[in-house]
Formats: sequence, C-alpha cells, structure tokens
Amino acid sequence: MRRAIYPGSFDPVTNGHLDIIARGCKLFDEIIIAVVVNPEKNPLFTLDERREMLSEVLGELDSGSCHLVVDNFQGLLMQYAVERKADAVVRGIRAFSDYEYELQMALMNRRLEPRIETVFMMPAEAYSYVSSRLVKEVYHLGGAIKGLVPASVEARMRQKFGKS
Repeated sequence: MRRAIYPGSFDPVTNGHLDIIARGCKLFDEIIIAVVVNPEKNPLFTLDERREMLSEVLGELDSGSCHLVVDNFQGLLMQYAVERKADAVVRGIRAFSDYEYELQMALMNRRLEPRIETVFMMPAEAYSYVSSRLVKEVYHLGGAIKGLVPASVEARMRQKFGKS
C-alpha cells in the first residue's frame, strides 16, 4: 500500500485542497489529510471544526479506490510520517513563491528522513491562486468566494463572520 500524508492548516479547506487530494488519489492508495496544530497561529476555525469540514467534504469527493483519512498532528512532520508509515508527503505548489519555501522544507525533510519522498503537485488552473488565507481575507472584506470553497465551508464561514 502506498500511503501519503497531505499536511496543512486547512483553515478553511478550499477547492484547491480538494483538487490536490483528488489528483493524489491517482498516485496513492491512501492519503492521510493531516491538520497541522500550530500553537503559534490563531486559526479562524478550531481543530475540531477543521476536521469536521474535511470529513464532510471528503465524503463528497470521488476518490476512486483511494482511502482518505483525516487526522491531526503537532511537531515534526517527518516524525509523524514515520509513525504513520507514510511513503510520501504531498504538497501543493501554486506559484514560484510557494516552490521556494516548499523546496527548503522538502530538503530539510529529506535530511531528517531520507526514506520519505516529497511529491509536489499543481492544482488545476482554476485554483492556482487560491489559498485559505486569501479566501478568509476576501470573504471578510465582503467578496464572493463561491467556487473557491465547498458550499458547506462557505456556510460555516457565514456563521463565523456572522453573515446571513
């Protein structure tokens, strides 16, 4: 079984994330979507809310024969990947600026655990500019996010921001 970890804050999960997961399912038998717990960040959604949103939208995703698992972790990704017996880490790359940061992380991760590969994946063009941070900012300022996040996530954002 080929197992991959797809780590991220998923605050909130976007259609770009789902696109990467669907593409990853063509390569891996199992993908663990691992919500990163970072005490230094102040997420919009709680860990439990992010896990719930992921579980909900993944149930609607056509993943073929790929098994999808939602989990969370804190600390070193490579330590978590070893514990979960992962073969690879999946990372989405939207732009050159992402690549520079992700390359540094991948090289450090390779140094820590040479057995685990990092696989960079590009989302569909329609999501190449979409990030959780940008979605939150646009929504907070009154912009439309339809098509950037699943409808159920948009509904949760309305609740969080007190919009009807």
